[in-house]
Amino acid sequence: MPVFQKKWIIFCLVATSIFMSTLDSSIVNIALPYIMQDLKTDLQTIQWVVLIYLIVVSCLLLSFGRLSDIIGRKLVYITGFAIFATGSLFCGAASGAATLIFARALQGCGAAMLMACSPALIVDVFPVQERGKALGMVGAVVAAGFTTGPVIGGILLEYLSWQYIFYINIPIGIGAAVGAMLVLKGEYAAKGSSEPMDIRGSLLLIITISSLIIFMTQLSHWGLISILSLLSASISILAGIGFVINEEKSKYPLFDMKLLKIKLFIFPVISSTILFAALFIIIFMMPFFLTYPCGFSAYKTGMIMIAPFIFLLFFSPVAGIMYDRFHSRNLCMAGMGIVLLSLLSLMTIQPSMSNISILWRLSLAGLGTALYISPNNTAIMSCIPLQRRGTASGAVATARNLGMVVGVALAGLIFSTSFANLTNGASLENYLAQMEPYFMISFKKTMAMGAIISALGLFITWARGKE
Repeated sequence: MPVFQKKWIIFCLVATSIFMSTLDSSIVNIALPYIMQDLKTDLQTIQWVVLIYLIVVSCLLLSFGRLSDIIGRKLVYITGFAIFATGSLFCGAASGAATLIFARALQGCGAAMLMACSPALIVDVFPVQERGKALGMVGAVVAAGFTTGPVIGGILLEYLSWQYIFYINIPIGIGAAVGAMLVLKGEYAAKGSSEPMDIRGSLLLIITISSLIIFMTQLSHWGLISILSLLSASISILAGIGFVINEEKSKYPLFDMKLLKIKLFIFPVISSTILFAALFIIIFMMPFFLTYPCGFSAYKTGMIMIAPFIFLLFFSPVAGIMYDRFHSRNLCMAGMGIVLLSLLSLMTIQPSMSNISILWRLSLAGLGTALYISPNNTAIMSCIPLQRRGTASGAVATARNLGMVVGVALAGLIFSTSFANLTNGASLENYLAQMEPYFMISFKKTMAMGAIISALGLFITWARGKE
């Protein structure tokens, strides 16, 4: 098979895994009310359907990235498809909330395998001069998954049941696994180093990240100085210190600490976390703004929220092509700056404004993210040695997921604290029209926090220097 055909077939495999995981995420969010009603559970319980998936993916990405360096991408990738499809089967067959949450954890394990390998596979098979374009197209696939998820989910929920949002993954996963077995051969499947796995480092990292995520997501419920908050934060800090010490001493570490000495690795990874934190402050808060002060229907809210992902869909390949000519620093600074501008503009938004006024503000966030992601990822992966690309790929994906968690946690904490203080303890579930001024004050405070962290991200992007 010609080289040209092979690399694009491998790209299609990677695109399939990315589309499947992003599609699943967006569909699940839409289906939560139906799942909650059908399983006869409450909101606090059903939130773990999303939360457990995010925690498992974040905890295991780096471990599976390292594992792909050890045993090769092919085995990890094929296993990832198999586990994701199996998890999807169990999700659809779940008869209770606890069973569904367990199945989502299994699904997250498979997704972590796929996400950890995807950027490394692209860099392995594409020459340097085409990596920007290829990774830009990956960004478009991510956007396509997020964009089509609400549409497909709406159709499945309208004519079938919520179980089918999981069943749809099974034939896709099986087909992709078979395709990977046939295509990932020879030089197109990075050979493993046969080094031992750093089990202790993996466990310490899992404890560090899971404790941190639990601390951030539960902070608004537990309070900052409660025993549970202090305990989870302390466990995260101590495990993090233990992880660093272990990695320094280990002969075959989970994460090569030498990568932290590569300026074009550590600075873009940090700024990527910041970008996704800022973006998900917007993604998390806007549906509440559109639903409550604006009074829009669920359908109209969903259609408006597609706006940033449409821009991400169309401009990600353009950003990849631009990287091949102009490199990453200026493109990433422009992208982060546009996200900052989006957050500043959202601080001036009012419920009485037209749909166009809302759409262009959201579109800025999508445009900025599109300009940032593929040049940033290309810069990171291009400066990493072949035998450490799996580790770097896992680190990039972990940074993205942590950014999402931080953004949602910050938005929830700032908004809920401000809103409760202004309304003498009222919750958003009991929203009344006269609460609009308090909602908008809290909303603008949340957007202001997003703008502050975006400004920090802009500085870090500049400080990393040129390629």
